[in-house]
Amino acid sequence: MKLMLMQYSFVLKSLCITVASILLVGAEAADSFAQDPPRVEIPSSINPVGSGARALGMGGAFIAVADDATAASWNPGGLIQLETPEVSIVGAYFKREEDNTFGEYPEASGSENVSNGNINYLSATYPFNAFNRNMVLSINYQNLYDFERNWDLPILEITEKEDSTVISDIELEQDGGLKAIGIAYCIQVTPRLSFGMTLNIWQDDIDNNGWEQKQKYSGVVDIQGVPFSYTAKQSNQYTFSGFNTNIGILWSLTSRMTIGAVLKTPFTADLKHKSTEKIKYENGEGYSNSYRKDEELDMPMSYGIGVSYRFSDRLTAAIDIYHTEWDEYILTDADGNKTSPINNKPKSEANIDPTNQVRMGCEYLFIGNNYVVPLRGGVFYDPAPAEGSPDDYYGFSIGSGLALGKIIFDMAYQYRFGNDVADHLYEALDLSQDLREHTLYTSLIYHF
Repeated sequence: MKLMLMQYSFVLKSLCITVASILLVGAEAADSFAQDPPRVEIPSSINPVGSGARALGMGGAFIAVADDATAASWNPGGLIQLETPEVSIVGAYFKREEDNTFGEYPEASGSENVSNGNINYLSATYPFNAFNRNMVLSINYQNLYDFERNWDLPILEITEKEDSTVISDIELEQDGGLKAIGIAYCIQVTPRLSFGMTLNIWQDDIDNNGWEQKQKYSGVVDIQGVPFSYTAKQSNQYTFSGFNTNIGILWSLTSRMTIGAVLKTPFTADLKHKSTEKIKYENGEGYSNSYRKDEELDMPMSYGIGVSYRFSDRLTAAIDIYHTEWDEYILTDADGNKTSPINNKPKSEANIDPTNQVRMGCEYLFIGNNYVVPLRGGVFYDPAPAEGSPDDYYGFSIGSGLALGKIIFDMAYQYRFGNDVADHLYEALDLSQDLREHTLYTSLIYHF
């Protein structure tokens, strides 16, 4: 998604020539929008991770732990550790602050905030024995990517020529998300080794799977003391569908050390893109256009390995390393043009490197007569793909809960931050961003 201020500067320069040229220039501007649709922007962490308050509380170091129903999203090979049927639900709430600095338009700089809550995960899991093998079946729902963003950018005064000024306000709004229904199966290959697979179904007819980007431009063009107001709106709606799998193994190397590995397969998602644009002037004249196109989005392969170590029945520590091939993340438009959604450049010109996450965490259990209270903590490095080299994001998390009989309740808080990041989003505007994000997860698990 481009901010499109540069296109508007062309519009405003043309307005300075004659008032009569407004309609023609408006049409040209709208055509340029249609030829350069917004890229796929994911303001939340773009790296594919799993769910659950317990995992979040351990900093996301869960590939080699994966001993609850959220294992279907982290490492389905860990599902074999579930001994009784269970259902679970995970709720999530986040608040994100983006402190933006625009070198080209400093008056638009400032902090933008957005917050939202959702059902992050649902699952039903059933362990059984067949052919002298322990097996587990699970069906899951996961909300993986969040697209929420709201920016209000006042462009106070831009002098295009000596006899004209522009006072304008630009509003950017984005909402929606990507979710998947997962069907998972795990089998115990040997007493120490298990193998699992989750089929992820990304379908708009199962849930509202997609996002919408809306831009609104309004303001006044003053030409030699004569003001002319204008309003322009653009909406881009996308629906997303496809299939991929999570393949995982869990190996108990010793009674204390466990190794886990997971592969999330690449896939090509079908995008249905609807675009609408309108430009209107104070005299009621204007221009509108809309179209629908079928596009494709290549989602990259990712894989990770984790190690957990039980120092005692009370203390467990874990570390994960996770790799994502973001150079293979490609948007193909209806005309067959291939671009990187990260920076909107042609595939041949984009300089996007893979990312490598590192996550570390631990859990300590306070064990009572008929209850268990955990204490968890973790830290992580969560780089995001960017032009040239990844942007650096870091964070930490803490968590606790209560296990009482058949019910387990967990809570976790995560703080994620990045400084001087996101400059690849709007290079022409010299953007720099400091991000602060707060996330709260709550999980409830019931064992039958």
